[in-house]
Amino acid sequence: MADKATKTGTMERAVGRRKTAAARVRLMPGKGIITINGRPLEDYFPLSVWQEKVVAPLAVANREKELDVTVRVAGGGVSGQADAVRHGIARALIKWNEDLRPVLRAEGLLTRDQRAKERKKPGLHRARRGHQWRKR
Repeated sequence: MADKATKTGTMERAVGRRKTAAARVRLMPGKGIITINGRPLEDYFPLSVWQEKVVAPLAVANREKELDVTVRVAGGGVSGQADAVRHGIARALIKWNEDLRPVLRAEGLLTRDQRAKERKKPGLHRARRGHQWRKR
């Protein structure tokens, strides 16, 4: 096996999450092809904003043309799924090469965004919205 810092010819797996979306990411050596749920990146995430989010960890690590990424993502909405994929790719890159941790950390790509919808409480209309006062 190669040295611990950089692996060659292997595959790394990681999970990324955001709100209710979860992305299972597989990273392997290749030509830079990104496949999400069996579809190309541009097909699954049509907006360039979402595509840039997904590619951000690879761009920061300068590995866009070296690694193939295969993703299975489920749950949540499209934007949450894009963030989950980004988080999963960043975590897989850390497993791939531990030296990338400070660079990815500085860009905020390793932090899991824990914000999620707050649960509804009994006696309220929504999580915090109470009843409106009525005179009659």
